[in-house]
Amino acid sequence: MSRLSKQPIAIPQGVEVNKDGLILKVKGPKGELSRNFNDTSISIEIQEDSIKVDKAVDTVFSRALVGTYASHVINLLKGVTEGFEKKLIVEGVGFRSEVKGKNLEMLLGFSHPVIMEIPEGITVTAEKNVITVSGIDKERVMQFAAQIRAKKKPEPYKGKGIRYEGEIIRRKQGKKSA
Repeated sequence: MSRLSKQPIAIPQGVEVNKDGLILKVKGPKGELSRNFNDTSISIEIQEDSIKVDKAVDTVFSRALVGTYASHVINLLKGVTEGFEKKLIVEGVGFRSEVKGKNLEMLLGFSHPVIMEIPEGITVTAEKNVITVSGIDKERVMQFAAQIRAKKKPEPYKGKGIRYEGEIIRRKQGKKSA
């Protein structure tokens, strides 16, 4: 059994949690999130100041899911109180990025600019060579950051491309001249 689900999850001050059937709704200072937990083998109980995630039926499948569901609940609570942020670094000569309206426009060494539409509920800022993706839904923030990175992955010889902040790119030596 998961360590996350063994202890109750504390509800932060100013956060309102409701359960309507299989849908868990969380409302906080940054916004409102809801998630459909459509598996009846996991029970989510809301107490006065905590949430308890536990197995309703002891099966291999429910033991595998109980930690995942507890993690989803923690992410919902953190999203409506603090929010999530992912930074990407654009490296390369002539590589630039800027936000124009609801689009992220990047010059990545192609013959054309790469234009990506920013999804609803996510804010993107581009300053110098850093793109910051932020929002309250962790899955949407990380998915959009991964889509940006996929446009030009960092290459191992010079490190050109888009990488996450703190990501280490293993460098290769390249050709040796005689």
